[in-house]
Amino acid sequence: MTDSSFSELGLAEPIQRALNARNHVIPTPIQARAIPALLAGRDMLGIAQTGTGKTAAFALPILHQLSRKRGNNGPRSPRALILAPTRELAIQIGGEFRAYGKHLHLRQTVIFGGVSQKPQVNALSRGVDIVIATPGRLLDLMGQRRLGLEAVEFLVLDEADRMLDMGFVRDVRKIVSALPKTRQSLLFSATMPVEIARLSGQILADPVRVEVTPPATPVERVEQSVYHVDAAGKGALLASILGDPALSRVLVFARTKHRANRVAKQLGKCGLAAEAIHGNKSQGARQRALERFRVGDARVLVATDIAARGIDVAGITHVINFELPNEPESYVHRIGRTARAGAGGVAFSFCDPAERGYLRDIERLIRRRLTVIGEEPAPAASNAAPNGRGKAKTPRGEPRHHRGRPRNGHKRKRPSNRRASA
Repeated sequence: MTDSSFSELGLAEPIQRALNARNHVIPTPIQARAIPALLAGRDMLGIAQTGTGKTAAFALPILHQLSRKRGNNGPRSPRALILAPTRELAIQIGGEFRAYGKHLHLRQTVIFGGVSQKPQVNALSRGVDIVIATPGRLLDLMGQRRLGLEAVEFLVLDEADRMLDMGFVRDVRKIVSALPKTRQSLLFSATMPVEIARLSGQILADPVRVEVTPPATPVERVEQSVYHVDAAGKGALLASILGDPALSRVLVFARTKHRANRVAKQLGKCGLAAEAIHGNKSQGARQRALERFRVGDARVLVATDIAARGIDVAGITHVINFELPNEPESYVHRIGRTARAGAGGVAFSFCDPAERGYLRDIERLIRRRLTVIGEEPAPAASNAAPNGRGKAKTPRGEPRHHRGRPRNGHKRKRPSNRRASA
């Protein structure tokens, strides 16, 4: 059904008009498979990465069904709830709902922490049909009795695996417990760790499973290279590489907020326009940094993995891994930022001796060796794990995680300021 057009899917005319205005004619594979099932009222488990068109896959049928009937539980009580792990993704989803529903008489609001709750409370008091929210702020407003979920007919959990990584699964369970038992529920995740599989089994009823990957994976479209360099030499190497004007819009990844700030500051001292984006930045600062990057005022955006989730900026020419991720799956998500809409891209990675185990994990996952630029590294026997499996020693102060859980099996401590930064 991937060769069908949106006009064949039976969507309401105002939605079809909005699709035509955006020149959206042929649905992506996940849209072609998901929309008919969702219009039929089925629950859904979607295994899909960013870039597959999953937002429209759930937004279009929800808008269609909301436009067909009015709620009967009071004026403008929320009938659709979409939960997202980060404010950037929530804002992005809100933008998609707004664009596709521009000709419908539906109200929506986006709820997230890090900003004053007053505008969000005002929007809720006026009445909304659709709420897109991060879990922390949503629970806060529920606790203040600013928001009731008794009329919700549609629930979407987007990027559920990232919810797990950020420690939100307990909050999600609290929110779900406040919803009506009779509803249509959707869960989307790029990966399916055990806890997310368990969660899906608890909230979905006889779901349709839709599993898709982008038409061509980032591994296939991105030129990938690695520099072996000491940690102390990474800053100078980055500045040198950015001396090439062909790197016109560059996304640089660091593992920590502190490192992201330091890298952006060092680039500024070298005369390079750079911004940093991470969880400790205020919402306004994050939006300003992202907008400067989007319009080209900042040539470089330095980001952490969590902050970058949900960022969708066209025309990123290069991704640079200033520090390798300690989860190889994150590497694939990172480099995919420069291979959108069928375009190719370039990814450079900096690997210091302490990160060589991370590099081996990445190469094992993508089933290829990264091209080495410069000198090959000298053997580093002291960096190998005693079991001989090639795992690197973890840099001091940074725990290794596996599917969002500490390796020692204990529960992750939940940050005290989590809701404020959601």
